[in-house]
Amino acid sequence: MAGLCAVLLAACQPQDSLMSLHPPQSPLAAEIRVTAPAVTQGTCWHTETQPGLYETVTEQVVARPEQRDPTGAVVNPAIIRSETHQRELRPRRDIWFAVPCIAQDERFAATLQRALKARGVYEGPITGGADPATRSALRRYQRSLGLDSDVLSLAAARMLGIVPDDFG
Repeated sequence: MAGLCAVLLAACQPQDSLMSLHPPQSPLAAEIRVTAPAVTQGTCWHTETQPGLYETVTEQVVARPEQRDPTGAVVNPAIIRSETHQRELRPRRDIWFAVPCIAQDERFAATLQRALKARGVYEGPITGGADPATRSALRRYQRSLGLDSDVLSLAAARMLGIVPDDFG
């Protein structure tokens, strides 16, 4: 019985501790460059600035510890104060990512809208325009894959099936 309990408890433990330390990268995050790529024939790039990411942290700090008399009774209670500061999670940075090297006309925009609609991220009409609703849907789609941008990346276009895999 003890052996069975040990096996059941072992099954509750994480399988691979490295996975929790280094989660797999999302598909589009792997496409992001933080240095300017070399310009090559047949490759188009987009650059944009990502804002820094910060979090506000509030901590309780003991300003003065409590004081007790020889019997252990509290003579003066502790004084606790809150300290708030911001912590940088990611600095502001310029990023580059590959984009389709084609003139994006109304037919292409309509194809993009249909592909986003098929995936449930675009609910508007198929207009063939890069309107705010289309750009917002594209940002939601790409953000879920690791790229927070409303500019269509080449990798996302391939994943959506609107450009061939060998398209540059």
